[in-house]
Amino acid sequence: MSDSLEPISITDVEGFSFGHWTNREAATGCTVIVAPHGASAGVDVRGGAPASRETDLLRPENTVEQVHAVCLSGGSAFGLEAASGVARELESRGIGLDVGPTRVPIVCSSCLFDLAFGDAFVRPDVEAGAAATRLALDGNAIGLAEGTVGAGTGATVGKLLGMDRAMKGGLGARAFSLGALKVGAISAVNACGNVIDPVTLEPVAGARVSADGTRIVDLEEGMLDAGANLTMPLDRTNTTISCIVTNARLTKAQATKVAQMAADAYAHVIRPTHTTNDGDTIYVLASGGADAPACPLDLLGLVATRALEAALVAGCREAEGICGLPAARDL
Repeated sequence: MSDSLEPISITDVEGFSFGHWTNREAATGCTVIVAPHGASAGVDVRGGAPASRETDLLRPENTVEQVHAVCLSGGSAFGLEAASGVARELESRGIGLDVGPTRVPIVCSSCLFDLAFGDAFVRPDVEAGAAATRLALDGNAIGLAEGTVGAGTGATVGKLLGMDRAMKGGLGARAFSLGALKVGAISAVNACGNVIDPVTLEPVAGARVSADGTRIVDLEEGMLDAGANLTMPLDRTNTTISCIVTNARLTKAQATKVAQMAADAYAHVIRPTHTTNDGDTIYVLASGGADAPACPLDLLGLVATRALEAALVAGCREAEGICGLPAARDL
């Protein structure tokens, strides 16, 4: 890691607050990133099976210039309900776009499929989204928990060889400052592939040789060896969803470009990535302001990539094993 990048807490990035709702018994949850004063936003979707809400609003040609929250949720398409709870809680606090008699919050949401274990009929709902939002706005001083919490509660990785040989993924958050610039990343790591430390190139979590084994298989080589006989035992159960936050000032088009550049972190850390059974999505939120630090867009994209790489690795290293599925700390 460059000496120029100083590690900071993601809660130190001005303009944002964070909250979780977690149900460990059902192995599901959601995580909310709130921008109370609004933020310009962009999105990049690389996977073949995304589940999302309101992402079209982030297209540069559309008229909404700011969003007020991003909700990362478990529960697949059912978990998109949590975004309604986020919007209702923000509306009750007068946060959102002024449309006359009320204010309408703009909440973008993406879901991961976390129903491979736990209780498949318990999903983040309206109340879950509202509860995570209340925690974000009222309890941010306690810091942001990582691992088997929020959207990372039911996350798993290395599922190409079957669930019995997979490992626990989780929720990771990391941030850096570069002078006055601050960039953070939060990610729910729920991937088909293995998670690799991009610095050491050693596996962190993924598919194991056997159900009781501790050695992690090289999945990409295994796919090549399988050739035409390759099968996906758990179709559409994989999505790594992330959000980049920064105090920089960005247009929607610039935020979209940063999201595209930050997607390189997935390729550096998750192998294989962007498969037809992943729904990989990255949001970018920029709080900006009159005193926002100046930063070349390519440099901002690089810092965002580094932050997301670190968050992806942290999501697995901070996770705790649940429902009989081991985590990296258990090996």
